[in-house]
Amino acid sequence: MWGFQGGSRLLATMLRAPRVPRAGVTSKPPEHPISAGEQAIALAAMFTCFLAPTAWVLAHVFNTLTKACTLHNPLS
Repeated sequence: MWGFQGGSRLLATMLRAPRVPRAGVTSKPPEHPISAGEQAIALAAMFTCFLAPTAWVLAHVFNTLTKACTLHNPLS
């Protein structure tokens, strides 16, 4: 019975109105619409910023591993 009372109290707490009122944020249409070309350039720039460093690291992982192996084992 105690579990049911605890669960009902938890449910009542969740359904109660929030103490802090929510902000009245509204959105409007953009003042200057962005063209498809500008969107394509922005998307390409974002992909380049995120993927170029990752690609460089992945391309050089093998070189780093072979250098590390030759430093620890100079006879091979």
